[in-house]
Amino acid sequence: MSDAVPPADLQPSGRERVRAAAAALGLDVELVERPPARSLHEAAELLGIEPADIVKTIVVKRRSGDYLFALVPGGRKISWPPFRTLLGVNKLAMPDAATAFQATGYERGTITVLGASTPLPVYADERILERGGRISIGAGEHGWSAFVDAAEYLTAIGAVTADLTEPEDPQS
Repeated sequence: MSDAVPPADLQPSGRERVRAAAAALGLDVELVERPPARSLHEAAELLGIEPADIVKTIVVKRRSGDYLFALVPGGRKISWPPFRTLLGVNKLAMPDAATAFQATGYERGTITVLGASTPLPVYADERILERGGRISIGAGEHGWSAFVDAAEYLTAIGAVTADLTEPEDPQS
């Protein structure tokens, strides 16, 4: 038996991995093709939703070398002090794009918990549930978005919810 990785053209696409993972969890997911966007606000406008309904999936590395996912609503960023306190660690970092790809099997801008190459713990900002309804998440491929019910998604992926974020600087 070989551990060789099949050629790229024989591997499932990111969308296919997302769809299969959602089905395995009994999660209803809608995949939508969309044109590229230059900003969060442009992406929200293209999708017909509010920026806060776009949930970024961020890979975070602990000092110990393991990874986790942080789910952050659009217009917000990780607030590191409370996140470190929640995890009981004194150091967290965001890995570079190549390392994030190695940890998840997805490129930045497409990262999602669904179908990630390695199961990782998931922490979600509580504001995702407070807004409720449908959210947009990474679909595993550029040019696509996935829509899921926020509460069903966070339950299906076993996310720990907490106050993890603060508003982004509007100048950044």
